[in-house]
Amino acid sequence: MKEKIFDAIDALEPQMIDILAGLIAIPAISPLDGGEGEYDKAQYLAKKIEALGLGKLEVYNSPDTSAKNGVRPNLIVRIPGKNSQRLWIMTHMDVVPVGERALWDTDPFEAVVKDGRIYGRGSNDNCQELVASLFAAVALKTLDLTPLREICLAFVADEEVGSKHGIQFLLKEKLFRVNDLVVVPDGGNENGDFIEVAEKSIAWLEFEVTGKQVHASMPQLGRNACRAANELSVRLDAAFHNAFPDADDLFSPPISTFEPTRRGKNVDNVNTVPGREVFCFDCRVLPHISLPAVMKVAEAEAKKIEEKYGVQVNIRTLQYEQAPIPTAQDAPVVELLKKALPQVLDANPMIGGIGGGTCAAYLRQNDIPTVVWAQEADTAHMPNEYSVIEHMKNESKVFALMMTDDSTC
Repeated sequence: MKEKIFDAIDALEPQMIDILAGLIAIPAISPLDGGEGEYDKAQYLAKKIEALGLGKLEVYNSPDTSAKNGVRPNLIVRIPGKNSQRLWIMTHMDVVPVGERALWDTDPFEAVVKDGRIYGRGSNDNCQELVASLFAAVALKTLDLTPLREICLAFVADEEVGSKHGIQFLLKEKLFRVNDLVVVPDGGNENGDFIEVAEKSIAWLEFEVTGKQVHASMPQLGRNACRAANELSVRLDAAFHNAFPDADDLFSPPISTFEPTRRGKNVDNVNTVPGREVFCFDCRVLPHISLPAVMKVAEAEAKKIEEKYGVQVNIRTLQYEQAPIPTAQDAPVVELLKKALPQVLDANPMIGGIGGGTCAAYLRQNDIPTVVWAQEADTAHMPNEYSVIEHMKNESKVFALMMTDDSTC
């Protein structure tokens, strides 16, 4: 049976390429990034799903007055199985903006097929996996195979800017059960051997240090925000690492990371003492450590600097997401994926965590075990983004085996 499934998917390659090219041609950029949302892409996809004969399509529109027609659509296709347990494969329709157009060799929204790749914005993130999941179901229909479980294919909105109108909206609609098996194929590697079951918490912290700007020849009349910010940054770096030294080999790197990153512009000339400095830390924290504990360390160091230099320090959270409990490494969805992978790829599956974050976290927060997996080139968000056709077919074969979960395969 496995060979028949694989042959069916190989034969469907031209249709897979055609639909992926059609998806690339329709921008689906968030209104927050200057786009209209996913409406047109959802309409295109709905017509293709109907033509493929996969059954009735469910549409869940999240209201958004800034989007085309005032909605952010989410599509769901359900395929009955031999039992009532459900396997979800969840991909997203939205894409990020083009970025600097001059860096693209081709039109970002006109698919180019070349050397086994498909170039275009969204080809890799996430339309490759969208098409792979769709045609896994088509292959089973072609062979008249009934899945073991009910298959739920979800094509969601708004993943790129927070999932408010996507997965978070669907969770509020109470579409999921705690015994569902969920795969979010929105991250992976070229070998396809990495199964992500955990993410670190994320805190992006912005520190604004306010002193008093003066001429550099008379520094005693001011309060040098640059000096205070420099010392605060160094003190934070040491304090964070001293307070949270724990390691967890599930992750790479296995420790919490606290990286000083962006530094804002202060004054234009050399001979002025800055009265304001802004800098940021990107904190990726092991899930068992609470972000409020991280904030306490930051606040304590800020207070010391305020007292020493007579400045004011304001801390702002640009992103603040406490990671949920990881999916158990022996969870049924993990075991199912581990079983399917070696039948398609020459790979020994590795289970681990990442620095964060994916939309799988929202499902884990609701006690729904979820894995993130894909075989993909790391071209997401880049100019000249591309999808590898062979990767797309391999993903489709893995999904089809998970759908059938037949020991005879």
